[in-house]
Amino acid sequence: MEHERQHYVNGAWVDPLQPTLLDVVDPSTEEAFTQIAVGGPKDVDRAVAAAKAAFPSFSRTSRNDRLDLLKAILSEYNKRKQDIGEVLSREMGAPVAFAVQRQAGTGTAHLTRMIQVLETYKFEDVEGSTLIAREPIGVVGLITPWNWPINQIVCKVAPGIAAGCTMVLKPSEVAPLNAIIWSEIMHAAGVPAGVYNMVQGEGGVVGEAMSSHPDIDMMSFTGSTRAGILVAQAAAKTVKRVSQELGGKSANILLPDVDFQTAVTKGVLGMMGNSGQSCNAPTRMFVPADRHEEVKAIAKAAAERVVVGNVTDDKTTIGPVVSEVQFNKIQRLIQAGIDEGAEVVAGGVGRPENLNRGYFVRPTVFAGVRNDMTIAREEIFGPVLSILPYKDEADAIRLANETVYGLAAYVQSGDIKNARRVAAEMRAGNVFVNYPSSDTAAPFGGYKQSGNGREYGKWALDDFTEIKAVIGYEAA
Repeated sequence: MEHERQHYVNGAWVDPLQPTLLDVVDPSTEEAFTQIAVGGPKDVDRAVAAAKAAFPSFSRTSRNDRLDLLKAILSEYNKRKQDIGEVLSREMGAPVAFAVQRQAGTGTAHLTRMIQVLETYKFEDVEGSTLIAREPIGVVGLITPWNWPINQIVCKVAPGIAAGCTMVLKPSEVAPLNAIIWSEIMHAAGVPAGVYNMVQGEGGVVGEAMSSHPDIDMMSFTGSTRAGILVAQAAAKTVKRVSQELGGKSANILLPDVDFQTAVTKGVLGMMGNSGQSCNAPTRMFVPADRHEEVKAIAKAAAERVVVGNVTDDKTTIGPVVSEVQFNKIQRLIQAGIDEGAEVVAGGVGRPENLNRGYFVRPTVFAGVRNDMTIAREEIFGPVLSILPYKDEADAIRLANETVYGLAAYVQSGDIKNARRVAAEMRAGNVFVNYPSSDTAAPFGGYKQSGNGREYGKWALDDFTEIKAVIGYEAA
């Protein structure tokens, strides 16, 4: 890539106004392999000014104009999907095959879905004599994370374009290079100058400047609950809309009528995917107390199938976690589980035995976990599963909802009616019944401290629009 030390503003690659360099570290080797330029408030001001200037004309473009633009972006994206996957593997540690197929593949899926949504989305409707119009909210600030980087970039930028908004993106400084390729894609697709802008930087500097900026009308943030609170506090000064997708501690309830061999195995392997670095990962597995010993044996066997290692090896299941900070946090929480009396069924502290460098974590399963333990309360964000026994269905539901988070929940049952009944009791934005395929049309977002607002499909487009009522539009 050519643009690591630049921002993308007003349709061009520009040098930073406040040049500072930041290392990008390969988590497999713990070594920096390139540097990016990180911006400051002046860089944000320049990008926001470009977006503000572009908004009047872009907000008035037709549906067909924006459809053509999204189709051009999709075409350019598919040309670079392999590049995105390979750079994601290097900067955030996903195995190459997983990074190309799953991580980069989400970009194609979200763009395709947004094109379908925009083709039929109802921007105007008449109720009685009143016109109800959905209009682009304005200039939007987008802050995206490092765990599913391109997924979160596309599922914010695509609905922003579809709505007619202009925008400034701040990607994660931990995994920033995929955003550079994305910006090259936007340029190649012919996105009008100023409609899309990208400023690299740290959350406490660039993110804060965006959140408090008087000319940004909305902030869309994905990241930790702690950082989300800071975004909301900064945004409150200008009373802008804030849409947030934050942390999670998702429950996975296995009802007594399920096939435990299948359900436990899928639950362990699904949770360990992406090195456990998914905010909606099913990290708390609730099982009947009288099946606890059986579940332990199945979970141990499943965890031992997870291959941790070289991200270029097709046999590797998971690579390292993203950074030293994350590695140390995960080790601390694994030790807390041990100290508080949880039973280590698989894994434990330290790296896998065959690895002496890199931020690799042993796939870890705890059993006999109680809801008051640290590992059941805090978001670990690593390949660490907690198994919690329950007495009956009511007890499982109570324990599952006993968390400050509410991003996702999972229910497994041999009877779909049972699963639906329990799903209705879950205080979570998404409930996954019997490990279904992902659905880019389903609204994605959480209850409680997992955030507010919704992403994906028409729900994202709703979030990026403002509602106007023109009363008396139709003659009485």
